[in-house]
Amino acid sequence: MSNPESDWRIADIVEAGVIRLGLFLPQYVKAADDTVTPLGAGVVGHGLIGTLAERLGIEGRIIEQPSPPAAIKTLNDGGCDLLILGVEDSRKKLVDFSPPVIQFDFAYLVPADSPLKETAEVDHPGCRISVPSGHASWMALKRSIEHAEIVGTDIPDDAFAMVREGEVDVFALPREQLIDYAEMLPGSRILKEGFGYNIGSFAIAKGRDSLLDYIGAFVEDAKESGLVKDILDEADLTSRGFDVG
Repeated sequence: MSNPESDWRIADIVEAGVIRLGLFLPQYVKAADDTVTPLGAGVVGHGLIGTLAERLGIEGRIIEQPSPPAAIKTLNDGGCDLLILGVEDSRKKLVDFSPPVIQFDFAYLVPADSPLKETAEVDHPGCRISVPSGHASWMALKRSIEHAEIVGTDIPDDAFAMVREGEVDVFALPREQLIDYAEMLPGSRILKEGFGYNIGSFAIAKGRDSLLDYIGAFVEDAKESGLVKDILDEADLTSRGFDVG
C-alpha cells in the first residue's frame, strides 16, 4: 500500500484525527464503568482498525450501537466511518462492502431437555426459534426455514432469555457467540451442524468511494500479510469456527 499518511483517499480521516468503527451487540460488551470490550467479529474489526489508526497516527474509536439496522443508519448518517458487517444482498442496497475479511457459521442452541439432536430436525411445525431481528443469522433463517416459527427480538440477550425461560425451543446465532451463552444455561447443547455461513466485511456508506477503495486494499494486505489470522489466533477465535474470509 502507499504511504498511509499521504494517501489522498483517506485525507479527510487523517485531517479529522480519528477513524470511527461502529460495533453492534453482541460485537462488544460494556462494563459498569463504561469500558467497551470488542467480542467476536468486533475483535477483528477493532484489531484491524486499531492497526490502521496506529499507522495513520490518529485515534481509533468505537461507536456503540444496539443492532445492525441501527449501526447501518448511524453509518449512513455520518456517525461512524465503517462497520464490520455480514454481507447480505439486502444490505448491498444500503452500504458498500470491502473484500471479505472473515467467515464463520450460524448454529442452534437447545436446552437440556430438548429432543432435537440434528439441525435438520429444527424446521418442523410447532418449533419456535428465537433470533435477534436484523442480524445476519435472522436473514439466513428467513431464507431457509419453511415450517418452524421465527421469533425476532431486539437484542441477542432477549433471544437467549426466551430459550432459557422455555418460551421457544431453539436459539439461533453465530456459533462462537452461542458458546458463551451455552455456559449460562446448564445442560444446553449447540447442534453440531450449522445452518449457514456469515461472510464479514467492512461496510462503508455509499458515496465514499475513495475510502472504500483504500479499505479494500488494506483488507487484502491484512489477509496476505497474516494480520487477520494473527488476530483470530490471538483472540482464540479460530477454535470457535472463525477463518480468514
